[in-house]
Amino acid sequence: MSLAARPIADRPKTESTAVSAVPLTLRRIDPRSWDAAIARFDDVCQEQLMAFAATRWPGVVQEPLLFMEGDEVAGGCLVMVQPLPLGLGAIAVAKWAPMLARANRPDAMLVYSRMIDLLVAEYAVRRRMMLSVLPRAAAGQRNGQHEHLIGRGFRTGAKLLFPDRYIVNLRLGDEEQRRSFQQKWRYHLNRADRAGLTFERADPSRRPEFDALYAQMVDRKKFPDHSAYETVPAMMEIADPALRPELFLVHHQSELVAGAIIFKAGDSAVYLYGATSAKALELRAGYFLHWHIIRWLRDNTRARWYDLGGTDGFQGLHQFKKGMVGERGIIAPVPPVANFAPHLWPRLTGEAAFAGRELAHWLGRRLDRLRPDRAKPDQHRDNGQH
Repeated sequence: MSLAARPIADRPKTESTAVSAVPLTLRRIDPRSWDAAIARFDDVCQEQLMAFAATRWPGVVQEPLLFMEGDEVAGGCLVMVQPLPLGLGAIAVAKWAPMLARANRPDAMLVYSRMIDLLVAEYAVRRRMMLSVLPRAAAGQRNGQHEHLIGRGFRTGAKLLFPDRYIVNLRLGDEEQRRSFQQKWRYHLNRADRAGLTFERADPSRRPEFDALYAQMVDRKKFPDHSAYETVPAMMEIADPALRPELFLVHHQSELVAGAIIFKAGDSAVYLYGATSAKALELRAGYFLHWHIIRWLRDNTRARWYDLGGTDGFQGLHQFKKGMVGERGIIAPVPPVANFAPHLWPRLTGEAAFAGRELAHWLGRRLDRLRPDRAKPDQHRDNGQH
């Protein structure tokens, strides 16, 4: 049986009662098999898909790795190896990884620590690279994965300016969910319900309609678009429907006024891209769209959470997403990058490379602020959870 056919995530839950003493081993697989191998992981995310990473980061080497627990798959990690200029070395990046195949197993942190040990041994020790790991935001008060990395000797690296992620609880009934929304959010949703809007799950072949709406919105709102929108065609062409993002559209009469592309695999669905027309604000179409997405995800996927992403520093997005998270959801930060390099030269070159990248990002943000045709971030950096 192939590796892709036997993920731990497909085993009965009763098997998760004992803590495994089976050591993990590392196995590199064919990149063409990677997305299928991780499709039913609890921790699967779009950043770890080959369909996403190969398009988003064409200049790096993608190394897909499975962590084997005997003949079963315990987890995985798509490592991006970034060569440094002048042949000075390379950096190994694990973004939103390593992933657990089954996140609710009782020894999840033990398995995570073993996966980190194997990555350190392979990349930081044997291949003498800086290993850079970025865990996802945790749906709780603490981020155990980041705490483990720092306790193991990783050093804190770059931090996002606005790290908070806004996460909706999907396991609530309609009435309970609406009560969870903040009062003003609920008010706007009630208005939207009376506006004559219609919601549909659309076929991927209708993506050009969304593309046109997205382009119009970016031009109208003047947001600096540093997103990975160029990955959308490859993501929407994924053959496995469990992995392929969903396209949702909202119409007013016959006019398209809002839409969204949602990653739905694993235990956390993710809001990838949204678009609205100029008419959408008056109609409260964004409220209507997300309300029906929440209900669709609850009824048609196993996801427990709906990650709305961040705000990029815009106060309006903060208020909208905070209101949707409401009383039963979570606002949690993406932790800083954690870097590990036991050898001096990889540490020096890796830190210099990251410092150069941060300087380039800072200059890019300054240029965006200076351009008269760009919207300016207006969110206070300390108000994400207030």
